[in-house]
Amino acid sequence: MPAVNKRALQHGERIRVLIVDDSVVIRRLVTHALEQDSSLEVVGSASNGSIALQRIPQLNPDVLTLDIEMPEMDGITTLKRIRRDFPQVRVIMFSTLTERGAEVTLEALRCGADDYVTKASNEGSLDRSMARLQEELLPKIKQFFHVPSQNRIASQPAVTRSPAPQARPAIKVRPKAVVIGVSTGGPNALGAILPSIPAGFPLPILLVQHMPPLFTRLLAERLDSTCQLEVVEASQGEKVAAGKILIAPGDFHMKIATNGGGPHIVLDQSPPQNSCRPAVDALFSSIGEVYGGAVIAVILTGMGQDGLHGVQILSAKGASVLAQDEASSVVWGMPGAVVNAGLADCVLPLGDIVPEILRRS
Repeated sequence: MPAVNKRALQHGERIRVLIVDDSVVIRRLVTHALEQDSSLEVVGSASNGSIALQRIPQLNPDVLTLDIEMPEMDGITTLKRIRRDFPQVRVIMFSTLTERGAEVTLEALRCGADDYVTKASNEGSLDRSMARLQEELLPKIKQFFHVPSQNRIASQPAVTRSPAPQARPAIKVRPKAVVIGVSTGGPNALGAILPSIPAGFPLPILLVQHMPPLFTRLLAERLDSTCQLEVVEASQGEKVAAGKILIAPGDFHMKIATNGGGPHIVLDQSPPQNSCRPAVDALFSSIGEVYGGAVIAVILTGMGQDGLHGVQILSAKGASVLAQDEASSVVWGMPGAVVNAGLADCVLPLGDIVPEILRRS
């Protein structure tokens, strides 16, 4: 899906949200959660996709939250119509933490959904449900807009801009590994570039995509079906070797350690970093301890600043740092943080990332 640049909100302007869900309880809960934020306005709701399509031109929403399983017209069918008829409307899917939910969510992302949030099976209380919605859904709505500073929420701080690039080692060492960090827009971005990495690529590739359990395994299976390299969800103790792309499993940090048997995967559930588990920083920091600067670090589209600290560590050791450019990113949070900190050796359109990796390998 082509990137859509962030829209700048004027002071006093609110993000207009349409809620689409067949559950009246969910519609009321989401409405109440969003209306607590002064930068958002719930302009309406719909109980299925057919009604939603009728209301979009009437209500002119900026963002639509879309349930997957609905009567009359389901979420995927609705999404395809929205992408055809209302391409500028941002769509955030409501998914379930089930095998079916993960499969359909990945299909929704392939069909043009901008992001998703998962429904917990049992939050235990209304207050807890409200708190979780505000914690997870609000940042995902706001990531597509430049929100005036007085409305900015704590979970999405402004990117700090450095006045000049930081001092960096002049000599690059021959790389021994590639690490990739990605979030919002990641499945489509990875699906677009990883199949072009040739069989026989000489370096191991380790990848963190912000996703929950089940989702990461299904993502790996989808990518494996199209890539020339084997793509798997990483497992504890697995050897890090060329010819394979290892994806961090949902809810586990993926780190690299070494012993007499060589570099291998270490999975743990230590506290989230940057509100993420798996976190890009966890992988990048640990691989710097094993390979030093002999790394190509790649930061692709995503919300927030996860990966910035790890890139700082790797860059100081002499690693090569590639960042996706703003025009081709769904959200330029993660790569933008690296670029604005003066840490990127190259800022590239998505289609140029793999050729640059191959050139440096």
